[in-house]
Amino acid sequence: MQTFLHGRDLIGDLDFSKEEVETVLDVAFDLKRKRALNEPTPYLRDKVLAMLFFFSSTRTRGSFEAGMAHLGGHAAFIESRTTQISHGDTPKEIGEIFGRYFDGISIRHVDWGVGNGYLNEVAKAARVPVLNMQCDVYHPFQCLADLMTIIEKKGRDLRRKKMVISWAYAASYQKPMSVPQSLILQMPRFGMDVVLAHPPEFRLMPGIMEQAQEQARKFNVGLEVVDDMDAAFKDADIIYAKSWGAMVHTPDAEEGAKIIKKYESWIMDERRMNLAKPDAIYMHPLPADRNIEVTDGVIDGPHSVVYDEAENRMHAQEAVMALTMS
Repeated sequence: MQTFLHGRDLIGDLDFSKEEVETVLDVAFDLKRKRALNEPTPYLRDKVLAMLFFFSSTRTRGSFEAGMAHLGGHAAFIESRTTQISHGDTPKEIGEIFGRYFDGISIRHVDWGVGNGYLNEVAKAARVPVLNMQCDVYHPFQCLADLMTIIEKKGRDLRRKKMVISWAYAASYQKPMSVPQSLILQMPRFGMDVVLAHPPEFRLMPGIMEQAQEQARKFNVGLEVVDDMDAAFKDADIIYAKSWGAMVHTPDAEEGAKIIKKYESWIMDERRMNLAKPDAIYMHPLPADRNIEVTDGVIDGPHSVVYDEAENRMHAQEAVMALTMS
């Protein structure tokens, strides 16, 4: 167990070593157990977390606010449009000033080509931990919750489990690619063979792919990229099917929307679910475009673990906050 995480930032998934992630999971499972037993966990009494949002949220805001309350502290919700950021407050100033007001700074900023750089600039200036509630490159807390959920459903020994991370059609908007990127970085470290399925235009960032391949080599697991959704799902243990945008192919929103339209057939449905193993689980970070991205029969069906996954966001986040902000 790696116990000294005090003061550490969590911006990218590889910021924490595999051993440190295991520590986070141990603490998260303990916090979940204590919540079930109604045991108090005031590890961050009188601590305050700034939650700076540049992008709307349901689970992220709710889970961080509830998590800080369970830990005995307070979370301050700050919508960027209600601040002076648009009138001149720089990332350095946010880091310097919020780092003096608060005991931790969490930020959600998913604008393509902007978000991750913003978080890192704030972190350079801040004297407190900076936590990534999602940027354009990474979504580390979602990934920790996903890993926690997989362990709950499939056990601690995940070696040779086949995890399929698949693109799926969604008409709402060009969604960030941070979820699949976090997954391909983290899951190979825990022994899973990862298959990434997507149409050609929906490739992930080349630098992230290189890092993921390096992790797969280091932990001696498979990392395969395919462009056939059906073939990918055969004999899968874990299916994680969601939409993301074609930003690497083109940052133009109109062009991206036209490309997305070409692949309406990439829907997660019961037929595809049945291609996986009988005890396979279906995962999604939510919100999903129902009956476009995934059918009701899958997301509400017996294979779905999406609500356990959403709950585990809170426990995983509490664990990181307790370890970094105490």
